[in-house]
Amino acid sequence: MKPYKLHPQAAAEYAEAKEYYTGIRSELGERFEAEIEELITAICRHPQEYREYDPPLRRHFSRNFPYAIFYYEEPERVWIVSVMHMKRRPGYWKSRMK
Repeated sequence: MKPYKLHPQAAAEYAEAKEYYTGIRSELGERFEAEIEELITAICRHPQEYREYDPPLRRHFSRNFPYAIFYYEEPERVWIVSVMHMKRRPGYWKSRMK
């Protein structure tokens, strides 16, 4: 399994979303965090498995929340560019690509 690194803005998106869901109900925040962590683990185990979005970028969708993880594989790690709410400004994170 490859290690991963969150772009600083992706980490902020993740924290903001978790805080939002926790504010609704603490159990919901816990479910959100567990699902995102499960998605990240799956990505790190099989980075090439998920659909290419804008090569080399790939994405993996949450089943229960309107979020997707956008990432690409580097030789030494998985670089997570965004933890994106799917109903917000598409492509806003493109400037985070190297």
